[in-house]
Amino acid sequence: MMEMSMLAPSFPGFAKPSATVKPSLLTLRASSLRHDYPLASKIVVKNLPYSTGETTLQKEFSNFGKIAEVKMVKDMKTKRSKGIAFIQYTCQDDAMLALETMDQKDFYGRTIYVEIARLGWDYFGATPRASGPPKKWDLPEQEEVVDCWY
Repeated sequence: MMEMSMLAPSFPGFAKPSATVKPSLLTLRASSLRHDYPLASKIVVKNLPYSTGETTLQKEFSNFGKIAEVKMVKDMKTKRSKGIAFIQYTCQDDAMLALETMDQKDFYGRTIYVEIARLGWDYFGATPRASGPPKKWDLPEQEEVVDCWY
């Protein structure tokens, strides 16, 4: 059997694993998506005044518990706030307390709406859009399926 050192010269793309290899951008991106917080510990705050900043939200919402992260959704071109923010709490109970207390309350002249963030919101910037009604599949007719055999 051939050793790995013998394969390296004949296969230029093959290299021994090294401790100095830097992780790829894809690996870094994937690792930044992982978190160790409970699923229902992230809330989304809608209808915020456009002048609201992350520090203001951090200060106002930290009354309900420890905040891990605050992200404002901004327009890509103008960098102006879209009036939506995500607040990640370290504990699910803190997020629920913030939701129950702040939902439909006046926040600097506007009524804000607070919900538990759904999976997928954060990565798309909004809820995923459907591209129309589901397509009808032309599948052959099947006989009745029997799931128990006696």
